[in-house]
Amino acid sequence: MAFPERFSNLPEYAFPRLRALLDHHQPGGDPIAMTIGEPRHPMPPFVGDILAAELGGFARYPANNGTPALLEAISGWLQRRYGVTLGEERLMALNGTREGLFNAAIALSPEMKNGKPPLILMPNPFYQVYAIGALTAGAEPVFVPATAATGHLPDFKSLPAEVLERVTVAYICSPANPQGAVASRDYWADLLALAEQHDFRIFADECYAEIYRAAPPPGILDVAQEVGADPERVVSFHSLSKRSNLPGLRSGFVAGGPQSIKAIRQLRAYSGAPLSEPLQAVAAAVWDDEAHVLENRALYQRKYEIADEILGGLNAYAPPEAGFFLWLPIANGEAAALKLWRETGVRVLPGAYLSRDVAGENPGAGYIRVALVAPEDETRRGLTLLRDCLYA
Repeated sequence: MAFPERFSNLPEYAFPRLRALLDHHQPGGDPIAMTIGEPRHPMPPFVGDILAAELGGFARYPANNGTPALLEAISGWLQRRYGVTLGEERLMALNGTREGLFNAAIALSPEMKNGKPPLILMPNPFYQVYAIGALTAGAEPVFVPATAATGHLPDFKSLPAEVLERVTVAYICSPANPQGAVASRDYWADLLALAEQHDFRIFADECYAEIYRAAPPPGILDVAQEVGADPERVVSFHSLSKRSNLPGLRSGFVAGGPQSIKAIRQLRAYSGAPLSEPLQAVAAAVWDDEAHVLENRALYQRKYEIADEILGGLNAYAPPEAGFFLWLPIANGEAAALKLWRETGVRVLPGAYLSRDVAGENPGAGYIRVALVAPEDETRRGLTLLRDCLYA
């Protein structure tokens, strides 16, 4: 039986690849997981009480677009965080932002652009759902280097005009996964101008926006408002997974122009799985609360300090601006991950598993990604073992 050809060259997903690399080797010490970006800080203390009070909602099909209470809470958070006021027609609740990042490409990328098959841009390295979203939408992914030479953000404007004229969507993550780079207001403004010039949408993955060292990262919605951009140019994605340590809640949202949201809602009505009403009630309360976010951010800021203390003397170390990953240069990321596991039990992700080969080169091959999600003592021990094993 044949399979769709457009998926034939997909590499295996990062974590099955990692298991194949490491799991037939014994760890060299008590295992420390620093691979997946699954927050391990406490979730907000009120979650259980709200869930218990709303259990009856499991007996009903949930609201497709989000309950009024949840959409109001999201709108309020956007106003507090970015100074942007969006009505319900510009918002939709998501069953985790991966759903939105995938479905938005299907809903919003046309089948042709200027008489040719469409292109969808994305940084390289990148969150892997961008590529599968592009392929499912019938577009060709274009992997744009996001390396130290470009400030770890993709330089989309350097692409040839004949490429840009075929672009329907550009994915961009800020703060960046895996590098922790932050798009400045000028970067957003330049990208908005490029999108206007070449008529494409920007899909802004801003899931790490609430984890940062000092200054809150600028968001695309407030910059778009500031420069007077067409609201339909921007589709922004946010999540409670990182902000509120609730990866299992599977709750996020998408914000965009009214026509963009209408199209995404229509697709969801046919094919999606909206969040159950009890979980939407939890999400509304979590978006409304900032106290737990401040506590969470302080824990990550302490781990930035630990990383700076342990790794700061290495020429290879570049402190991240935001997010909770370290992107550490190493001669061979895959070999380093295997050595680290076999000699210490510390488990990290080879950077090549988050990148795609382009013209024979993989921009992640010389890196490992390290997640700072474990408790402070475990983070300190893991980073010390990593330094002594790989950089001594």
